[in-house]
Amino acid sequence: MLDGYFMVSTETFKNIIWNLILITSGSIIFAFGAKAVLVHHSFIMGGLFGTALLISYQTSCLSPGMLYLLMNIPVMIMGYLFVSRRFFLYSLYAVGVVTLASECIHYDLQVQQQLYAAIVGGIICGAGSGIILRSVGSGGGLDIVAVILNQKFNLGIGKFYFFYNALLFSFTLTLYEIDLVVASLILTFISTTAMEYVLTLFNQRKVVYILSDYGRAIADIIINELKQGVTIINAQGAYSGKDKKMLMTVTNNLQIKRLEERVFTLDPNALFIVENSFNVIGSGLGKRKIY
Repeated sequence: MLDGYFMVSTETFKNIIWNLILITSGSIIFAFGAKAVLVHHSFIMGGLFGTALLISYQTSCLSPGMLYLLMNIPVMIMGYLFVSRRFFLYSLYAVGVVTLASECIHYDLQVQQQLYAAIVGGIICGAGSGIILRSVGSGGGLDIVAVILNQKFNLGIGKFYFFYNALLFSFTLTLYEIDLVVASLILTFISTTAMEYVLTLFNQRKVVYILSDYGRAIADIIINELKQGVTIINAQGAYSGKDKKMLMTVTNNLQIKRLEERVFTLDPNALFIVENSFNVIGSGLGKRKIY
C-alpha cells in the first residue's frame, strides 16, 4: 500500500511540474510578444488582455500587465467557485507570471512595418497562449469565463470569443484609425490560428476506414506489425447487397503511409478513407482533460 501511495504521489508531482513548466513558458512567451511587438505599435488584441491594452493606451494610469492583473480578480473568483480549485490555482499562477513578465520585459523587436508586426506579434502571442492551454489551467481572462459558460450553458468557446471581440473592436473603431484596427484584427486572427496550431500540434490523429475483401488479413497486419488497435464493423454494399467487413483504426502522421502501403500491397482494390481528428480520447491515444 505504501509503495502504491508513493507511486501515485510521484505521478501527481510530475503532472504538477509539467503543468507549471507549460504555464511558465507560455506566459513568458505571451508577455514577450505583447511587450516586444504589440505595445510599440499600439495594437489591440482580443480578449481581456486586449481590453487592458486599450485602457492603458487611453489612460496611461497603469501598465497593461497591472491592469490585466486587476481585471482578473473577479474572473478568478468565478473560476474558483464554478470550475475547480486546481484550475483556479493554475490560472492564478499564469496571470501572475504574465503580469510579472510584462513588467520586467522591456524589449523592442524593431519590426517597423505594421503588417509585419501584426504577423510576428500574433504568432508569438498565439504560441504562448497555446502552450498555456495545453496545461490544465488557463491564462486567465476570457479563458476562464469561456470555460464556465461552456460547462454551464454549453455555449461554444469560439462563439463567446467572437461576440466579445466583436464588441471590443467595434468600440476601438471609435478611437483609432481604421488601418490600426484592421492590423489589430489581423493580429488577433493570426494569434488564434497559432494558438490552435500549438494545441493540435501533438494531438492530431488520422481516423482510417478500410473496405477490403482481405479485411481479416489487414486487421492482423495492423495489430501485429503496426502495433495498433483496430475495430471490425459489419457493412453491406448498397448496390451488390454483399456483406462486407469495414476496418476502423486510429493512427498518426508517421504511421499513415506505412499502413497505406501494407493495405494496397495486399489488396490493390481496397478502399482507403482517411479523416483528420484532433480530439481522440482513451485507449492510450489521449487523456481527457479535467479542470
